[in-house]
Amino acid sequence: MAKPKSAKPQANIAFEEIEHTADWALRIQGQDLRQLLLNAARGMSSLLVADLADVPATREEQLEIEAYDAESLLVNWLSELAYRAEVEGIVFAEFDLSRVTPTHLQAAVRGGHVSDLQKHIKAVTYHNLEIIKTDRGLEATVVFDV
Repeated sequence: MAKPKSAKPQANIAFEEIEHTADWALRIQGQDLRQLLLNAARGMSSLLVADLADVPATREEQLEIEAYDAESLLVNWLSELAYRAEVEGIVFAEFDLSRVTPTHLQAAVRGGHVSDLQKHIKAVTYHNLEIIKTDRGLEATVVFDV
């Protein structure tokens, strides 16, 4: 089993890979929804490649995601990034989120082609997905179908 990844280089960045029986899962935290979505993208990208610092910053795209609610927005956001990795071989390592509401987000993403993915994600699931309020902000656990 791979060593669990986590990141807390700043107080507002937080995710950790957690044990899951058959799939992979990340516990993600953020002070608000924007930070939660940002940390989720960083966490999932860190599952895809060994080191995000090795991802070339050769491509920048503008993404706009719509959803029914905040949980759906989280799944749609990560699904778009997972699709780009699986189909196009592009991993994004930098994210600038703007205009975030529980049903909408706009983002500028930067990254590039990687020679090989460390892990392959078939889908981002709704399995036990719930964004909850905590003393430090918001928290969610996302399970990835692999």
